[in-house]
Amino acid sequence: TAARHRVGRRTSTRHVLLRCMQRRSSAAKATTRLLGKMYDSHTGQQAGGGSYADLNGPSGHRRGISSKVNSAIWNHGEARRHPSREFTSTARRVIVKVGTAVLTSDQGYQHHISLGRLGVLVEQLARLVNNGQQPILVTSGAVGIGRQRLKNHQLISRPINALRNLDNTIDEKAAASAGQAVLMSLYDTLFQQLDCMSSQLLLTDDDFKTKEFRSTLRKTVDDLLEMNVIPIFNENDAIYNLPYTDAKSRDFWDNDSLAALLAKELDAELLILMTDVDGVYTGPPKEPSSELIHTYCPELHAEMITFGSKSSVGRGGMMAKVDAAWDAALYGCPVIICSGKGHNVLERVMQGELVGTLFSKIEARIAMEEHKQLMKRGGNAREMALSARQASRALQALTTEGRNAALLRVADALEKNSEKILEANKLDVEEATGMIDDQMLQRLILKPGKIKQLAAGIRALSKMKEPISQVLKKRELAEGLVLEQVTSPIGVMLVIFEARPDALPQIASLAIRSGNGLLLKGGKEAARSNAALLEVIHGALKPDVSPDLIHIIETREGGSDLL
Repeated sequence: TAARHRVGRRTSTRHVLLRCMQRRSSAAKATTRLLGKMYDSHTGQQAGGGSYADLNGPSGHRRGISSKVNSAIWNHGEARRHPSREFTSTARRVIVKVGTAVLTSDQGYQHHISLGRLGVLVEQLARLVNNGQQPILVTSGAVGIGRQRLKNHQLISRPINALRNLDNTIDEKAAASAGQAVLMSLYDTLFQQLDCMSSQLLLTDDDFKTKEFRSTLRKTVDDLLEMNVIPIFNENDAIYNLPYTDAKSRDFWDNDSLAALLAKELDAELLILMTDVDGVYTGPPKEPSSELIHTYCPELHAEMITFGSKSSVGRGGMMAKVDAAWDAALYGCPVIICSGKGHNVLERVMQGELVGTLFSKIEARIAMEEHKQLMKRGGNAREMALSARQASRALQALTTEGRNAALLRVADALEKNSEKILEANKLDVEEATGMIDDQMLQRLILKPGKIKQLAAGIRALSKMKEPISQVLKKRELAEGLVLEQVTSPIGVMLVIFEARPDALPQIASLAIRSGNGLLLKGGKEAARSNAALLEVIHGALKPDVSPDLIHIIETREGGSDLL
C-alpha cells in the first residue's frame, strides 16, 4: 500500500509489485513467471510476459524492459485508430518536443509553469519507458521561466528605495541560465516520483559542425536510453550569440529545428511537436474558415496555408514548426504536430488516433493521389456534402410524381446495365477471394437475379405513400394560431456500410424518395461494384435531379472529417 501510494494512484498493483521486486534480484525471475498469470488491477486485462518477461534482462538493467515495444499497452480503451497513424503504437525511439506555450499557465500567470500539465506529460513519458520505448524530450521554457524568476529575485533582494529605479529588462541569456536550473529541477522531481531518471543535455549549433561530436552525442544518448534514462535536450541559449533569424547558416535555429535535427541524428522513429494549437490549419486557427490539416502535403498545402502570429511566449511560430517537421519527414522520420494542452495527448498519439497534423513522405503521396481522385469525382468530403445539400433542395422542390419518375428511371437503368455492373463485381470478387471470410464474400457477390430484385423493390418504393410534408399532428393553440407537426427531409445523410454492393441502390432509392442528399462510405472490397452502381444511378437521375445528390466518400479521412 505504501509503495502504491508513493508511485501514484494510477499505477497498477502489478506495476508496483514489479518495482518492489527489483530490489530482490534473486527471486525476481521466479516471481515474474507467477505474475504473468495475474490480472492487471488497473486495465482489467490478463498480464502477459510482454515487456516484463525478465526483470533483470540480458543487459542487467534496473528495469526489466524488453527491446520490443508492447503495442498492446496503447490499444486499450476505445481509441479510434486511424489507418494513417497505425505505426505510432510500435515506434520505439520517440522524440517529444514541448513548447513554452504548453508548459506555461493559461490563467494570466505568464511564464509560470503549469504544474498539472507538466505532471501529465511526465507521467506519459514514464509510461513510454515502462512500455520498452525510448522517449527523448526536447523542452523549451527556460528563458520565460528564468525571466520571471529573476524579476522576482530583484524585487525581493533589493532595498525598497532602490525599487524606484529598478530596470525590469532581463538579459535573455541570463534568463536562460537561471530558468534552465528551475526547469530541470522540476523535471527531476516529477520523474523521481515515478521511479524514472532524467538527464540534461544543452547544445549549440556549433556543436554539430564536427563528426566527432555527432558520434559522441549518439553514443551518449544510446547509453542513457539503454539505462532507461530519459534525455532532456534544450538549446544552450545562455552562451550562444548568433541571431535567431540567421537560419541558413545554422543546423538548427530553435528547439523545433533542434528536435528535427535530433530525429535525424538519433534515428528516431517518431517526432511529436507539441504546441498550443491542435495542429496545422489552412489559416489562423481562430478564424472560422480555417480547417485542420490531418496529413500535410506540400503540393496541396504549401500555398494554401496562411500563418497567424506566433505565441507570445514562444520563438519560432507555426511556420518554423512546419519547416522543421517536413525536413525530418523527408529524412524518413514521421512527425506529428499537435496540441500539448489536451487530455492525454501523447497517449492518444501513441494509440494511433487522428490527432494533430501528420508529416510523412508516404502519407503525403497517398494524400496527393487521393486528392487527384477526388478532383475527378467532384472535390473533397466537405465539398461533396455541400453539393449534396444543394441538390437535395432541388429534389425536394419536385412534385411526388417527379421523384417517382426518377426512381423508375433508376430501376430501368439497373436492369439495362446489369452486365456492366456484374463485370465490375466480378473483379471485386476475384480480388477479395482468400482475403475475406466466406460469409463476407457471399454478401459481396451480385447475380442477375439480385439486380432484378433490386429493380422490383425500387419500383415498389415509388408506389408507396408520399413521405414528405405529411401532417402528423395538429393543434390549435389559440384563435388563428395552429401548430402542426409535419414530416420533412433530414437534408444530407452519411451512410457507412460494409462491402455489400446491393445495399447501395437500396439506400440511394430511399434517399431519393425522402428528398435527402446522400454520402456513402462502403467497404473497400466492393469499390468497383459501388462505382459502377453509382455511375448507373447518376445517369438515370438526369435531367430532373442533379448527380451531386449522391456521392461516394473514397478517402480514409473523408468519413472522419464529416463525423
